[in-house]
Amino acid sequence: MSLIGKKIEAFTADAYQAGKDFFKVDSEKDFIGKWSVVCFYPADFTFVCPTELEDLQNQYSTLQSMGVEVYSVSTDTHFTHKAWHDSSDAIGKVKYIMIGDPTHAISRAFDVLIEDAGLADRGTFVLDPDGVVQMVEISAGGIGRDASALIDKIKAAQYVRKNPGEVCPAKWKEGGETLKPSLDLVGKI
Repeated sequence: MSLIGKKIEAFTADAYQAGKDFFKVDSEKDFIGKWSVVCFYPADFTFVCPTELEDLQNQYSTLQSMGVEVYSVSTDTHFTHKAWHDSSDAIGKVKYIMIGDPTHAISRAFDVLIEDAGLADRGTFVLDPDGVVQMVEISAGGIGRDASALIDKIKAAQYVRKNPGEVCPAKWKEGGETLKPSLDLVGKI
């Protein structure tokens, strides 16, 4: 079942963020009122994951300038996130929030839990300021994601939210032409 257009389920979880003490993330307080990227990955201390999280960090300031907060999530604990942050050059760069999901509740709620492994699939979710899922991308374990591809997708989602009745075509870039679906357009694209 697709999560597109659905509000995220409420949850509370422990998280780690560089330079801060451990804290709780509460979906109702933390995910509402701003755009959010929730990036699930299988596990800390692995191989593809640090390349993805470092790449996401490389886009973090751009995302923040767009009013987007970033959260990474794995089924590891927030303590493991801190240990990984302290020992990995790539993860040591990460400034965004790293959520621990050892109970698997969040991974289940986002439908990315690999039950028999106790790990999450590589899933990227874009949530609007109401906590409603606007985009989902899920990849197999061996396929790393490109965080730069998120920028245009989020800009498109933000544009559509601000401009009801308009849609963004394939390869749309900010400032590009949009479409206004109507019977007059049928068969003319």
